[in-house]
Amino acid sequence: MTYGLKHRTMTWQVLFSLFSFLCDVVPAQLQYSIYEELKQGFIIGNIGNDLTLDVKDLYFRKFQIVSRGRKQYFNVNLQNGDLYIADRIDREGLCGAQQFCFLIVESVIENPLQFYTIKVEIQDVNDNSPNFSKSFFEVGISESAALGTRFALGTAKDPDLGNNSLQGYKLSDNDYFILGEKLNRDGKNHPELVLDKPLDHEKQSYFELILTAFDGGRPVRSGTALIKITIHDVNDNFPIFSQDTYQVTLNENIPNGFLILHLNATDEDEGSNAEILYSLSDISENTHQLFAIDPLKGDIVVTGKLDYEITDSYEFTVEAKDGGGLAAHCKVFILITDVNDNAPDITITSLSGSIPEDSPPGTVIALVNIYDMDTGENGEVVGEIIGKLPFHLLPSSTSYYKLVTSTTLDRECATEYKITVKASDRGSPPLSVTKTITLSISDVNDNPPAFEKNSYIVYIQENNLPGTSVYGINASDLDYKENAKITYSIITNTTEDIPVSSFISINSMSGVIYAQRSFDYEKLQEFQFQVMAKDSGSPPLSSNVTVRICIIDKNDNAPKILYPSPDTEGSALFEFISHSAEKGYLVTKFPIQHYFSLANTLVKSE
Repeated sequence: MTYGLKHRTMTWQVLFSLFSFLCDVVPAQLQYSIYEELKQGFIIGNIGNDLTLDVKDLYFRKFQIVSRGRKQYFNVNLQNGDLYIADRIDREGLCGAQQFCFLIVESVIENPLQFYTIKVEIQDVNDNSPNFSKSFFEVGISESAALGTRFALGTAKDPDLGNNSLQGYKLSDNDYFILGEKLNRDGKNHPELVLDKPLDHEKQSYFELILTAFDGGRPVRSGTALIKITIHDVNDNFPIFSQDTYQVTLNENIPNGFLILHLNATDEDEGSNAEILYSLSDISENTHQLFAIDPLKGDIVVTGKLDYEITDSYEFTVEAKDGGGLAAHCKVFILITDVNDNAPDITITSLSGSIPEDSPPGTVIALVNIYDMDTGENGEVVGEIIGKLPFHLLPSSTSYYKLVTSTTLDRECATEYKITVKASDRGSPPLSVTKTITLSISDVNDNPPAFEKNSYIVYIQENNLPGTSVYGINASDLDYKENAKITYSIITNTTEDIPVSSFISINSMSGVIYAQRSFDYEKLQEFQFQVMAKDSGSPPLSSNVTVRICIIDKNDNAPKILYPSPDTEGSALFEFISHSAEKGYLVTKFPIQHYFSLANTLVKSE
């Protein structure tokens, strides 16, 4: 069935809240009204225009519809902002006989994070014909039945609303019966066959009439059932139920075979005319799969799984027919109460897989939606994070939470977190579910290089070979990759007015120090300089350390006699000694020049 724009009635309104509940998410609501059974792709409205959003924002800000049901009935074209129908919408399947039918979906848009509630009213069209639960009804009538005797017939069902629903019945033309109607306690008219002319079994023992049920739609739809009437001899007592209506309340988790109700109809006749058989009538196919009745005992039992979330009530008619074909009917109403049989469901959206370690407290990691299909306390859910982690859940609406950081993070302490979100309902016993997400912490350059020592002292023996490596300096950085890549350099330019580069050099990558010349202890005993270690971060961080080079003396110089001078050849040197000189008397001194240091003597002694 196709409906053009002239059949569409659409209203919308945008309700913006003037507050933000613990977060910057601004909830809003759109409302539309459409007919059921519109074709897939039918455009309901334009989300961009109705929310005063630029169409480009819908794509770049990742606008998406979050459907809670088993089907997603609507979708959005992110290229032009049109909200369109994505799946068949059957009002009767969604809302049954309820006067008002709404589909409520939620949508989310990011940067900044906002969510909207889209409420779509589904209006009825005349897409269902009245339908009887049976293709034919059997009626047994005694030939002695008085004029005006009424015989209950099966009712028709039409799930449409208003004029589109069942309006009345009509009976095919005949000479003996007319159609009557009875207003029951449920407020509905039930058709009855009314005897209008005396019967004679000997003249005619069988009739077939057509009962038609019609609605008030345009065009009118109708359904028919065949009435098979058998005329019996003198079975003048009908079965009688103790009540016209029975109502039973059941928990949705009762097991198969559970006894719901025991019915007992009585008949004052005797013999076969008093033998009663029970059957279910005016019952839908789905209901027939859930309940059954013992034809002899009248026991109604459960034969399928009840689910409050699918249907919260059932109704059907029980027929009691005696052996003579006379029947009585009663109405059975079954109300289903909710039990906590659905665990909460967790949906993670807008997930950031990685954040830098310098992210401030309150940084949003993900949007968490928690929903429970149960009702009341069974459907009230609470979200929490398992374990002591630097994160917490911040409520943003009745079913949404923001997962945010609680404190500053340090990648050098933890590079990754496994965050487990737990949702528990308030049922008895409570049901819960968990979902784990992985969050990586990316590095920032917040650690300078650190040397192994506060200062270094390096000993080098004199007369070394130029280019010889004399020591290796090492610094480490707690950061990662480029932020931890270190280069070394000498930052002291001179020592005693001589460039340090003429004495030593350093490998910028390894930190190994090399001698640039051969050292002479008699000319230079020690010198010092500073080495800088700098990482490759942006901006780079660095640290300095002092290196002291000590030259060790070697025995590379012979002693030299200064007096008497070896140059005075041929000239005799004389020292005069007194005749009274005793043992130990100082005769003379020989000055000797020696270039070896005490340190050299000590080194040899060691």
